[in-house]
This record gives sequence, structure tokens and C-alpha cells, in this order.
Amino acid sequence: MLTQQNYNLSQLNTFGVDATAEKLVEVETLDDLFELSDHGLLKENPVLFLGQGSNLLFTRHFPGLVILNRLTGRKVLEEDDDFVFLRVSAGESWPELVDYTVSRGWGGLENLSLIPGSAGAAPVQNIGAYGVEIKDVLDCVEAFDLQTGELKTFSIKHCRLGYRTSIFKTTSKGRYLITSILIKLAKIPVLNLSYKPLKEYFNRYPSGTIGICEVSEAVKAIRRSKLPEPAEIGNAGSFFKNPLVSSGKINQLKSQFPGIPFFTMDNDKYKIAAGWLIEQCGWKGKRIGDAGVYDKQALVLVNYGKATGKQIFDLSQQIVESVHEKFSITLEREVTVI
Repeated sequence: MLTQQNYNLSQLNTFGVDATAEKLVEVETLDDLFELSDHGLLKENPVLFLGQGSNLLFTRHFPGLVILNRLTGRKVLEEDDDFVFLRVSAGESWPELVDYTVSRGWGGLENLSLIPGSAGAAPVQNIGAYGVEIKDVLDCVEAFDLQTGELKTFSIKHCRLGYRTSIFKTTSKGRYLITSILIKLAKIPVLNLSYKPLKEYFNRYPSGTIGICEVSEAVKAIRRSKLPEPAEIGNAGSFFKNPLVSSGKINQLKSQFPGIPFFTMDNDKYKIAAGWLIEQCGWKGKRIGDAGVYDKQALVLVNYGKATGKQIFDLSQQIVESVHEKFSITLEREVTVI
């Protein structure tokens, strides 16, 4: 297996920022992983897993080994009249996977249409959009243990999926390279139109005319109206998580800011729209050099051309500080900063 030195990563991250990896290997088969384990590179270097680079911000060159996950393949493992169990290799494109399942009438992923990235990255941060998260369809995750050189299967319980988090992003970060995911999809789909923009989109549709194809196309249209294409303007989608606050805090905020948008969650928690907080601080559409806040969605930071990762990070830090000063809320970055 070829180890490449001082590899340019600018085409491997959707921000398009300039960075290099001291070493890079491309994994296309499980045998490549076993070979890599025997080679000793895993013990000698810091390791970073890279799929499509859609949730990363490089602020420096990476002084170690980047493992480029290019494992591909899709296979139906089991099906009956109601469900289909589909194994998807980690390097598969997530948007292409969603289109594939929708075209076959298998429900469950349609609300997650057009999210950039790879299938293996989906459970790492429990991707979600428009009222659905990957945990709603995930059955298990298969991963390679870099410490033992063995393959391991994680049940959904052991993945410890939470709001944009999992065991692969927290306590076991950097240990397990996800090789495939197993998802359970419905042959008789139950649509989730609970998210307000979807409800509004389908108000004009006659009853009984909405299926998963229509939901998928609606999600794509809404996303395209609010989010820039990474190929045109460098970005990583939502840069910050929507903060969760207590009932006491939300009541305080409602009295100070009557128009604040929020959503009721479990365990007496309330989710506040981070984009609204950022916009209220005057950041929407602002630009500092080539680093900026997207003018159609304040939750998205963008690279208008030649911004460095450090410049984008510094902009994010200014946003964090101003939101904390105005609302006493500390925003947490959804994007992984290297």
C-alpha cells in the first residue's frame, strides 16, 4: 500500500482551505486496513480519518497519518414485506446513498437528502436534518480497531448517539475507523413532516400526493435555498450546534427576547436556533477578508476564496464571544477543528 508524503489536502476538505498531511494512505479494502495495522504506521503517527472532509476545518498542517476512507459497496442483507436491512460501506457518498434508497421506495433517509459527506461519517456525529437523525434508522456500525487490528460491531446502544455526537467522536475518538453501517429502511414509509419548513412546503399539496420522493425533493430545494454548494463557496454546512438550555434559561430569554425561536426537547431541555442568535449579534452576511458568514444562513461560515483555516476559526471565535456577551450562551462548534 502506497504511503504518500506531504500530501496536499485542499481538495479533500469542503472548506477548500490549504493544508497538508505529513503522510496519507488510501484504504479501499479491508485487506488494506490489516496491512496498515501490520505495517506499524498506526503506532508511529497521530492518525486522522478522512472521508469527504465535509465536517472539518484545518487550521494547521497535520503532523501525522491521514487515512483516506475509500471503502465502497452496498448490499441488502435481509428483507421482508415491511423492511430492508442495507449494509453500506463507509466510503459511499451519503447524498448518492439517499437517492439510491429513495429511488427504490425505501423510507427513512429522505429527510437527510443532500447532506454532504460519506456514509461512515454519518454515525460519528449522528447527522440529522428536518426532524430526522441517522439514529432513527441505524441498526449497527462495523469498525476497525486500530489498537487491536480487529473488526468490531457496535450496536446502536453502544454507539451512544446523542445530539451531533457518538462514542466515535468522544471517548473512542481516533480508535475506530468505521468500515460500514447497517441501516433498517421501511418498505411502507412513514413520512416525517414535523419540521416547520417541510410543513409549509407541502401546504399546497393535496392529501395523499406526498411520498418519499416528494419529501426528498422538498428537502433538497429548501437546503439549496439556504446553503451554499461547497464546490462554489467553501463551507462545512452548519458550523455550530443549536444550544440546549434549561427551562429556567429559556423563560429568562423569552422575557428578554420575545421572538426567540426554540424547540422543546426531552429531559426538560430546549433547543435554541443558533443561526438566530448569530444573526441577532449582527453577523449574518459579514465578511472579514475571505472568511465570512453566509448571507442566507448565519449558521454557515464560508471561505470566499483564499481564507485560511485559522482565519475562519478566528471568525468563529468572535461569533462565540459576541453571542455569549449578548445571551450568556456559549456556542459549541459542530465542525471538527484540526
